[in-house]
Amino acid sequence: MTFTDGDIDRFREHLYRRTGMWFGDAKRYYIERRAAERLAATGSHDVGDYFARLRTDASERQALINAFTVNETYFYREEHQLACLGRALLPDIVSTRRPGDKVRIWSAPCSTGEEPYSIALWLLENWRMVDAYNIEIVGSDIDSQALEAARAGVYAERALSRLPASVRDAYFEPLKRHRWKIIDDLRESVTFTPANLMETAGLSEQGVFDIIFCRNVLIYFDDASREAAAANLYDRLVPGGYLCLGHTESMSRIDDRFVSRRFEEAIVFQRPGGPS
Repeated sequence: MTFTDGDIDRFREHLYRRTGMWFGDAKRYYIERRAAERLAATGSHDVGDYFARLRTDASERQALINAFTVNETYFYREEHQLACLGRALLPDIVSTRRPGDKVRIWSAPCSTGEEPYSIALWLLENWRMVDAYNIEIVGSDIDSQALEAARAGVYAERALSRLPASVRDAYFEPLKRHRWKIIDDLRESVTFTPANLMETAGLSEQGVFDIIFCRNVLIYFDDASREAAAANLYDRLVPGGYLCLGHTESMSRIDDRFVSRRFEEAIVFQRPGGPS
């Protein structure tokens, strides 16, 4: 199928309104390929027919979003931030808590689960205070298929390639065709929920968190979307809470309410305030 410039713009603007992601002219082939897949899957005759379907079919609206999300990740990605979590961020957070108190950590977007599970794995292996507090880890994503995969907890060897063999063998069960399934105890330690970083009302249902990992998603947003997402992330942090972004991302020119904090392992961003 041949798409006109107007067709491409229609998909581009629809996705932008729904997700905050902006696909520029350099992504034209990407848009054409994914759009053609959805037209074929739904039996739509043309773009007008497909958008008529979108107006009444919520499941197809979600399928279109799923088709355009990027879910490339692996266990222990940007491991230096996990080290910072255990050596600096959590000790600061729990300095004003009592043993048994809840500490909430949010991975958004969580993709297919490697990132929130990595947090759980790292803490179990490296933070000696992990059993002293009620650590709640929540993984959220806009992609419903990614969330289903995260809940299943089954991964190819490539996703586990950065894990020490001892960690892999302790927390994963080998399956056929070089796949591994995360053990039930660890899988049940992470809660997965749908979330759209652009929807303020929906995000408020997540509550507030002590630490948020939001890595490598703001690079897909334009300036307006970044500002909206940053404001929502700020509101989801407790005063004194920390935000971890991808290594190419920064809050410095997006939302000046965050304070940049440089630790030995990583630079993170903090919402000011909290107990004195």
